[in-house]
Amino acid sequence: DVQLVESGGGLVQAGGSLRLSCAASGFTSDDYVIGWFRQAPGKEREGVSYISAKGATYVADSVKGRFTISIDNAKITVYLQMNSLKPEDTAVYYCAAGPWDAEYSGSYYLCPGEYDYWGQGTQVTVSS
Repeated sequence: DVQLVESGGGLVQAGGSLRLSCAASGFTSDDYVIGWFRQAPGKEREGVSYISAKGATYVADSVKGRFTISIDNAKITVYLQMNSLKPEDTAVYYCAAGPWDAEYSGSYYLCPGEYDYWGQGTQVTVSS
């Protein structure tokens, strides 16, 4: 089975930066996508960004220009660089993995239902 382990969360002041990592293992092909999601208390899980194994990326409008996603294919680790953090970015951040179909693009893979495997989550808290 695919396993995902997130790290890098923490407490940061508004305007600061954090880099989240998602170490993945267990893939049997390179037709996969890894996404980052977040969930704040009392809110639905929200898609933040995703990247396919072949480098296709997408970033949600809510974080565009502040968050960047990248992948180290050798380590199968996906990074989410978060800059200019705001208090409203406070949430538990999850990475997830699922099958990739290049026929779909745009915000399609920001939907949690497209993912089969989930990490345990890492807390990000941004103080004002």
